[in-house]
Amino acid sequence: MFVMTIDQRGSRKDVDRVGAILRALADRTLVRPFERTAGDEIQGVTDNPETVVDIALDLVRDGHWSVGIGVGEVEEPLPQQTRAGRGPAFEAARVAVTRAKNAPAAVAVNGSDTRAAEDVEAVLTLLALLITKRSTQGHAAVDQMRLGRTQSEAADKLAISKQAVSQRLSTAGWQAEGPARALAARLLGEADNR
Repeated sequence: MFVMTIDQRGSRKDVDRVGAILRALADRTLVRPFERTAGDEIQGVTDNPETVVDIALDLVRDGHWSVGIGVGEVEEPLPQQTRAGRGPAFEAARVAVTRAKNAPAAVAVNGSDTRAAEDVEAVLTLLALLITKRSTQGHAAVDQMRLGRTQSEAADKLAISKQAVSQRLSTAGWQAEGPARALAARLLGEADNR
């Protein structure tokens, strides 16, 4: 199981962004939905490693969140309220979010298999750094591709040439992102099965 504990960065000098992020995450595939746990922190539970990767990278791109991912068992049955959950994955998520606050890409992974958690964290950190370095135009092109569009369709939507889309995708590292996301999800799944 995967527990994600997410803390707003710089919340004392910023508006409360929790309500908006809870609405944005409401349609994700989760075992227990995200909910506010304390102040500017939220927590959710999922058994889907792809969901973890997608949420973590979306939040890193947003730039306002420290993302802690705990891998491991949870006490079952899970209570209806996420914040009432217990078990090693919850504890690991707490450690991870604390580390994420000082991590290069604001994401950290923790679990009973330290090496597996470190492997996942390394891949997520590289992906996060790739994503946060993208230009606005690069993000727009990648967003079109993530919707399943062809480069020609993306060009039409963005009102640019197909060659410009290709160049933006290349500069944005799009070709590397898909396989790296799949690797992160696979490593996360393997870490959960150990």
